[in-house]
Amino acid sequence: MGKPIRFTHHARLRLARGTSLEEVIRAIQEAPWRPAARGRWECLLEVPFHGEWNGKRYTGKQVRPVFVEEEGAVVVITVYVYFLPRGGLKEEG
Repeated sequence: MGKPIRFTHHARLRLARGTSLEEVIRAIQEAPWRPAARGRWECLLEVPFHGEWNGKRYTGKQVRPVFVEEEGAVVVITVYVYFLPRGGLKEEG
């Protein structure tokens, strides 16, 4: 995907919930897109996270941007972040 990725002010504020511009861009570039509400798109990327968030320890997180594809750019509307214990969905056992 060669389009530039832009972030709304709201989406930039949501980065403070535990992700980065780089992780969101990576999600859009690497994870499969699926339709979301109101003509938007979303995708989900699971990444390692070995640390604490809000006083709890986690070993993985999921980054889920919601965005629209315009003619000249992909515009990120909001970003959701889910912290996962024990490696998240990819861990077996």
